[in-house]
Amino acid sequence: MCLEINPDQLKSGERCAATSNRNFEGRQGRGGRTHLVSLAMAAAAAITGHLTELSAHLKPNWPEPFWEPFTA
Repeated sequence: MCLEINPDQLKSGERCAATSNRNFEGRQGRGGRTHLVSLAMAAAAAITGHLTELSAHLKPNWPEPFWEPFTA
Protein backbone atom coordinates (compact mmCIF):
# COMPACT_ATOMS: atom_id res chain seq x y z
CA MET A 1 0.00 0.00 0.00
CA CYS A 2 1.46 3.34 -0.94
CA LEU A 3 -0.70 6.35 -1.70
CA GLU A 4 -4.40 6.97 -2.01
CA ILE A 5 -4.03 7.34 -5.79
CA ASN A 6 -4.41 3.61 -6.51
CA PRO A 7 -7.17 1.11 -5.63
CA ASP A 8 -5.17 -0.31 -2.70
CA GLN A 9 -6.18 2.09 0.09
CA LEU A 10 -7.59 2.11 3.60
CA LYS A 11 -11.31 2.43 4.13
CA SER A 12 -12.63 4.83 6.74
CA GLY A 13 -11.89 3.45 10.21
CA GLU A 14 -9.26 0.92 9.04
CA ARG A 15 -5.76 0.94 10.50
CA CYS A 16 -2.44 0.16 8.88
CA ALA A 17 1.03 -0.57 10.28
CA ALA A 18 3.62 1.04 8.01
CA THR A 19 7.41 1.23 8.07
CA SER A 20 7.51 4.26 5.77
CA ASN A 21 8.82 7.64 6.83
CA ARG A 22 5.69 9.61 5.96
CA ASN A 23 2.39 9.75 7.77
CA PHE A 24 -0.12 12.47 7.14
CA GLU A 25 -3.89 12.47 7.23
CA GLY A 26 -5.45 10.77 4.22
CA ARG A 27 -2.17 9.49 2.75
CA GLN A 28 -3.31 5.88 2.52
CA GLY A 29 -7.05 6.44 2.34
CA ARG A 30 -9.59 8.95 3.53
CA GLY A 31 -10.60 8.21 7.12
CA GLY A 32 -7.94 5.51 7.55
CA ARG A 33 -5.23 5.61 10.19
CA THR A 34 -1.58 4.79 9.51
CA HIS A 35 0.69 3.88 12.43
CA LEU A 36 4.44 4.23 11.81
CA VAL A 37 6.13 1.20 13.36
CA SER A 38 9.51 -0.53 13.50
CA LEU A 39 10.28 -3.56 11.35
CA ALA A 40 9.85 -5.84 14.37
CA MET A 41 6.45 -4.33 15.18
CA ALA A 42 5.37 -4.64 11.53
CA ALA A 43 6.35 -8.33 11.58
CA ALA A 44 4.37 -8.92 14.79
CA ALA A 45 1.33 -7.15 13.29
CA ALA A 46 1.62 -9.24 10.11
CA ILE A 47 1.79 -12.48 12.10
CA THR A 48 -1.12 -11.67 14.42
CA GLY A 49 -3.25 -9.76 11.93
CA HIS A 50 -3.58 -6.74 14.22
CA LEU A 51 -1.52 -4.15 16.08
CA THR A 52 -0.14 -5.97 19.08
CA GLU A 53 2.21 -5.63 22.02
CA LEU A 54 5.64 -6.54 20.66
CA SER A 55 7.03 -7.77 23.97
CA ALA A 56 4.47 -10.60 23.99
CA HIS A 57 6.21 -12.09 20.93
CA LEU A 58 9.82 -11.90 22.12
CA LYS A 59 11.58 -15.01 23.35
CA PRO A 60 11.71 -15.12 27.14
CA ASN A 61 15.11 -15.02 28.81
CA TRP A 62 17.02 -13.52 25.91
CA PRO A 63 20.57 -12.75 26.99
CA GLU A 64 21.47 -9.22 27.93
CA PRO A 65 23.24 -7.21 25.23
CA PHE A 66 26.99 -7.74 25.24
CA TRP A 67 27.83 -4.06 24.74
CA GLU A 68 28.04 -1.33 27.31
CA PRO A 69 25.80 1.70 26.91
CA PHE A 70 27.59 4.86 25.80
CA THR A 71 28.12 7.39 28.54
CA ALA A 72 29.68 10.79 27.98
